[in-house]
Amino acid sequence: MGRNRVCELLGIRYPVIQAPMNWVSGADLVAAVSNAGGLGTLGPNSGAKDITSDIELTGKRMRDQIRKVRSLTPAPFAVNIVAGFGEALEFSKEVVNVVIEEAVPVAIVSVGRPDIYTGVLKDANIKVLHAISTAQHGKKAEEAGVDAVICEGYEAGGHKGFTELTTLILTPMVADNVHIPVITGGGIGDARGVIAAMALGADGIYMGTRFMVTRESESHHRVKEAIVRGQEACTTSVPKQLMLARDLVNTFTKTYMEMKAAGASSEELENYINEHSQYHAQSLGKADEAEVCCGQVAGLINEVKSAGEVMNDIVENISSHFEVLKHKLVDFF
Repeated sequence: MGRNRVCELLGIRYPVIQAPMNWVSGADLVAAVSNAGGLGTLGPNSGAKDITSDIELTGKRMRDQIRKVRSLTPAPFAVNIVAGFGEALEFSKEVVNVVIEEAVPVAIVSVGRPDIYTGVLKDANIKVLHAISTAQHGKKAEEAGVDAVICEGYEAGGHKGFTELTTLILTPMVADNVHIPVITGGGIGDARGVIAAMALGADGIYMGTRFMVTRESESHHRVKEAIVRGQEACTTSVPKQLMLARDLVNTFTKTYMEMKAAGASSEELENYINEHSQYHAQSLGKADEAEVCCGQVAGLINEVKSAGEVMNDIVENISSHFEVLKHKLVDFF
């Protein structure tokens, strides 16, 4: 795979960015991805074993994880900063301070306006990648000075906007409207997905669920096993108060949708989510009773591999899949 804008920008060998996955993308996974030539990303609760509302402890935990990553790899890596709104901004400010003090090379900023932290991060010589959900948001992020934008289609796991734009449509929309590098995710788990993303106009790919089901991931083994067992349409889109989520189909999703259909109040739904959160699945192993955020690509995952093996599979299979593509398109040349 040759150099491209994302590789040049981030100082990495391959334009593969491991998406932050809250509880599961700790230092071991991040270092493994970066050592394999991609860009590993620490999630907001990486390495945490419990939930905290302590702002200082949140910063300390992130600092510890950053230092652990540095003990495991000399390669570039990123930290996810969830900007948030209202009181949540106090937590993200603390993380931003830690990221600057620790001279983290890349920040992936999500859930918030691009003008909140871009300036202060870039003043500290940190590359800023901003997560967006529409081409219009991409343009605003570019105007705010971010180095690259990340867009995720409706197929992606975790939390998204309400636009329901798929990767196939969203990626070229964004690529046609910005001049900075575009990184895209949603439904990508192998070399075929990488080639498709590049053909759509992306400069790099953003991959979460495939890395969740790796040996270095801190995802509970029951969650990994549940995803491996998943077949075809094993995820569903879950409408929440402020955004959509894509989750593995299980008792949690079925109960939540039944409650919503029966007219449960916003407070009742929020309480149910909090009592059956990702923490309960990913850390405590309640893979059926709690929320498991993952993308549609779960249906393509049939074994737990190391992160290095996932990266190697992509790199080694790019050429053969590209040759197949050229033969299919021979009449167009």
